[in-house]
Amino acid sequence: MNKIRKGDDVIVTAGRDKGKRGTVLRRVDAEHVVVEGVNRVKKHVRPNPMKGQTGGIVDRDLPIHVSNVALFNPQTKKADRVGFKTLDDGRTVRVFKSNGEMVEA
Repeated sequence: MNKIRKGDDVIVTAGRDKGKRGTVLRRVDAEHVVVEGVNRVKKHVRPNPMKGQTGGIVDRDLPIHVSNVALFNPQTKKADRVGFKTLDDGRTVRVFKSNGEMVEA
């Protein structure tokens, strides 16, 4: 069970992009995620005619550690911690720690 998954709306809590909000595009490994518009760098790319790539300077989103992001709670409009709760039918769902509401995903 991952507390932060692909498609979640998150807020960066530490680092140079602190306070930025974005969507998780993908999980790189167990501890890193790529967030849209966060940790953006410029990469100089060489042209590759075999693959049809043009050269130039490209903006890329690099991975950020999971400990530096928190799930966005739409009710409180703030970053929130996540816990797990088992329902009566046996399913395990994610819940916000502040108000106990289920995470929509």
